[in-house]
Amino acid sequence: EQAALKAKQQFDARQGFVLQAARDGQRIDTVERELFRQLLGLGHTLLSAFVVQQGGGDLGPQVETAGGQIARRLPERHDRRYLSIFGELTSARVVYGSREGQKIERVPLDERLGLPEGEFSYVLEGWGQRLCLKESFAEAGHSLEMLLGLRLGTRALEGMDRDVAEYAPAFQASLEVPPPDEEGPLLVVTADGKGVPMRRPPQEGPKPHHRRTKGEKANKKQMACVGAVYSIEPFVRKAEDIIDEVLREEKAGRRPEPQHKHVWAEMTREVGGIEIPAKEGLFCHLYAESIARNLGHDRPVICLLDGERALWDAQEVYFPEAVGILDLFHVLERLWAVAHCFHAEGGDGARQYVEGRLRDLLRGRVGYVIAGLRRRLNGGRLSGLKRKVVK
Repeated sequence: EQAALKAKQQFDARQGFVLQAARDGQRIDTVERELFRQLLGLGHTLLSAFVVQQGGGDLGPQVETAGGQIARRLPERHDRRYLSIFGELTSARVVYGSREGQKIERVPLDERLGLPEGEFSYVLEGWGQRLCLKESFAEAGHSLEMLLGLRLGTRALEGMDRDVAEYAPAFQASLEVPPPDEEGPLLVVTADGKGVPMRRPPQEGPKPHHRRTKGEKANKKQMACVGAVYSIEPFVRKAEDIIDEVLREEKAGRRPEPQHKHVWAEMTREVGGIEIPAKEGLFCHLYAESIARNLGHDRPVICLLDGERALWDAQEVYFPEAVGILDLFHVLERLWAVAHCFHAEGGDGARQYVEGRLRDLLRGRVGYVIAGLRRRLNGGRLSGLKRKVVK
């Protein structure tokens, strides 16, 4: 009742604030920011009232545990910290366990409220993880503080990320095979690798100077691989249609949508003391998914990859019968690099060169393109760097 009364007083105060701001002629963005901050406080009061309404979870002197054992009510109550999007809450709970070891076996209030194992609410976890996907942990923490007034450190967000990741294998195992009537006639497998820079602990003392050897990278990276399996309808186009789309940015109509696209991500990790490369772990997932979805069907399998040699080596092992397709945008990057060896960047010459070579490749004239590059390489005066790019 006290919490409900406090919430009503806060709501009345919010109304008074809006009316006073209107009389004072305040800017709407100023009112918007302050009103949002005050509404967070009102939400905290109402959520507190909801928790108090549940009581302490007292089910009597003893209860039965999930394993069929009898647990007794312990004399002292145990406080539980819960961090919601509205702020921190603390609930005093009745707990059941063994008096001798003071081991907690059941907490009825936690069960009734569906509280998470940690202290962060599921809503806060969801918002935090969405921000961490797009930004660094530190930047995500700053964004949450700016929006909600909550200060979560980098370590807290990293721990939240690890806790959430533990549920990924069970979630993947629970995914059912899509219904056959919802699948397209083509089954596509795609994968890509990315080097992830790893942060190292700061070194004490002066940083030693080190001259990198040939092939050594400027920073240490750990390989991450992302892949997906989906089905799709065929999309028949001519070479000119593709050129219009990728060079002239003219969207093609009626583009089919991928069906039941399932995505995995893997990093190099150790299992039982054995290091499993990211690509091996990823392609195991892709292989199992494609087998399950193609069981009893005869859909052609297409492997869509970029130019990384290791991906194609994995394709030969896991999908030897698949139709291999080199990602067109990966080819375009190379064509533009070569074009800028012969023509000025931003000029019509480079664009016409790329368009001509791309048209030849789409029409299957690969040998013609290679022969033309060889003639240019032997007949032109190019710097060592440009010759290397053309090769």
